[in-house]
Amino acid sequence: MEKGRPSRTAMSAARYRAAHQIVDDGKIFTDPLAVRILGLPEDVLLADAPRRAMRLFIAARTRFAEDALAAAVARGVRHLVVLGAGLDTFAYRNPHPNLRVTEVDHPDTQAWKRARLDASGIQPPSSVTYLGVDFERESPADRLELDGPAFFLWLGVVPYLTQEGFGATLRVVASRAGNEVVFDYAQSPARMEGSRREALEARAARVARLGEPWLTYFEPDEIAARLTGLGFSEIEDLGPAQLAATFFDRPDVPPDTPGGHVLRAAIPSR
Repeated sequence: MEKGRPSRTAMSAARYRAAHQIVDDGKIFTDPLAVRILGLPEDVLLADAPRRAMRLFIAARTRFAEDALAAAVARGVRHLVVLGAGLDTFAYRNPHPNLRVTEVDHPDTQAWKRARLDASGIQPPSSVTYLGVDFERESPADRLELDGPAFFLWLGVVPYLTQEGFGATLRVVASRAGNEVVFDYAQSPARMEGSRREALEARAARVARLGEPWLTYFEPDEIAARLTGLGFSEIEDLGPAQLAATFFDRPDVPPDTPGGHVLRAAIPSR
């Protein structure tokens, strides 16, 4: 991202979440603040409608993450850390009275978000705090205050990090028993065939032109080995086939279909 400007890919993700509310009636993931926080005309949001696959993937990953969070809260987790928060609205529609939220993001993106919240009349509750961090230059561990197990929501970030940046943040999550994380990752375009490969390569080229290139890809066995090596267990990894079956009533997608994944993992409680 450019210095002094918010992340453009964060804006893009917010537009997909908002478009899902309009085009798909929020069928997979309901967010009453998604359109409001953007402050864009409906016809502008509908311009994203043709990119159906990306729109539905973003809706499904958010639904998966917030369902996992609700289960963690039921087990007693009282702190949510949103890594790379962008225009995510969970903290402002938080249904869990005892859950506090820390949003971690680049300071420029946070300033943009605070301005959007003010302009759209969304009042941040007392349960949310903000922590400005550049993931490639510093670790959130330096200033993140945890007094118990936390749930880390880390969506739309990992592909834009170097292996070193990804590893440093993952070690922060792994540092406390009972911590849990949900993040998404992408398999390499080289695994795709035909039009899917062309579409993914075209998207990668677009974000690179915005100054936010995709830097890191993983294969499922590779990411599983990395997580278990750090002590994570309960690894739940949904790729295209599992997402299609779970959220779209599509059991016909071949199980080894490559693409975007969303994953949950936890450090066992001692």
